[in-house]
Amino acid sequence: MRAVVIREFGPPEVLEPAEVAEVRAGPDEVVIEVEFANVTFVETQVRAGRPPHPSMLPTLPAILGNGVGGTVGEASPWAGRRVVASLTGTGGYAERAASAVGRLIGIPDELTTRDAVALLADGRTALALAGRADLRAGETVLVEAAGGGVGTLLVQIARRAGTRVIALAGQPRKLALARDLGADVTVDYSHDGWERQVRDLAGEVDVVFDGVGGDIGLAAFGLLRGGGRFCPFGMASGSFAPVTPELAQDREVTVQAGAGGSPEELAELARTALAEAAAGRLRPVVGQEFELAEAARAHAAIEARETVGKTLLTVPR
Repeated sequence: MRAVVIREFGPPEVLEPAEVAEVRAGPDEVVIEVEFANVTFVETQVRAGRPPHPSMLPTLPAILGNGVGGTVGEASPWAGRRVVASLTGTGGYAERAASAVGRLIGIPDELTTRDAVALLADGRTALALAGRADLRAGETVLVEAAGGGVGTLLVQIARRAGTRVIALAGQPRKLALARDLGADVTVDYSHDGWERQVRDLAGEVDVVFDGVGGDIGLAAFGLLRGGGRFCPFGMASGSFAPVTPELAQDREVTVQAGAGGSPEELAELARTALAEAAAGRLRPVVGQEFELAEAARAHAAIEARETVGKTLLTVPR
């Protein structure tokens, strides 16, 4: 079958299209005929050999990709059903992928497979973050990387919660997208003095969703009022914001780190995200699609900050 293989860690070009042995279902597994595969920023870090945690590095050669959507093959009670599934960190960049039955999530009839895959990881992350932040109507919420996969969803969720949404992004088209999704104020954080602009337009903020980390995350932390909540979930800058427990305590800020949970909790969050989208209350934004053999181009675009919303690989049939 067709797949994209990595034999050494390095630049995007190490992702090579190849013919590989057919995937087989193990005990309590099914084979999914993949239509779309999720591509994440973390996968670009894994490919480069610099993931957030060394345990995330796969044994080489490997097929990257953790989230897929498609139709379950034969020889299963799930046969013919459209599903999304989170794998075990590898195997997604391929025509077919094996998944544990317990990881399968059926796609609502009202939702396309494309949109379901776009929501699989980012939807559960955004819902988990919003839940931990305990958003309250009337508050001011700052969303970093508001033009990204998680950021576009957080803008919508915060808006529906009745908060005032301040969206930070680094390109005019990303700011325009955030406005279209309901952001009240948009600020370009690639310009010097963006923190002052936020203060002038919105004053202090109650919640920060930090998907960038580094100096930008630290500066966003500084915009929080006493008693605010800081919710880091990404490190697009290459490192997490250097917010120490002592610093948070001095500012009387609560840090709600990460968006994890048990496998059962994450699966339920994913189901909720799909249901919200099926009901028209959450809009996944797929900004770009690349064919499976173009996985290297997809990684390069993400690293160059050229993408908006979600990036997917498509598997032509």
